[in-house]
Amino acid sequence: MAKKEIKLMVEGGKASGGPPLGPALGPMGINTQQVVDEINKQTSSFAGLTVPVTVVVDASTKEFSISVGAPPVSQLIKKKAGIEKGNGKAWKEGEPSSISLADAIEIARGNASKLLSLDIKAETKEVLGTALSMGVAIDGNNPKQAQREIDEGKHDSAFAS
Repeated sequence: MAKKEIKLMVEGGKASGGPPLGPALGPMGINTQQVVDEINKQTSSFAGLTVPVTVVVDASTKEFSISVGAPPVSQLIKKKAGIEKGNGKAWKEGEPSSISLADAIEIARGNASKLLSLDIKAETKEVLGTALSMGVAIDGNNPKQAQREIDEGKHDSAFAS
């Protein structure tokens, strides 16, 4: 029998045997709790964040492998800003949450393999674009301003390393 791939989003360390995992594994005779325990073990360092997990199961041998991806950029921004969800209307409705440019650079460096840009400045600008759509400011200012300052070279020293 061919291997089956199950993709899901899991809060770090809090996977459960419910849908979509349990119903997918049950008919194959795979020990769901064993899979859940392994997912929780591998995602425990991402507590409070939602991370993508892929479970590959070989039903004939009952073996499985788990790969954990990096959390989405939006999840990392929310954690740094200390908010539960983004609010794209924050720019019109009041005071947006804020993270530092250093936080944005750190997020970009940690997600370089997932981002589409070719250098750290462009990757950071991608993170700033996500922050803008979430209603999160950069050092108290609109992320567009930080993007302009990056283009002007004002933060070149922050990217050196």
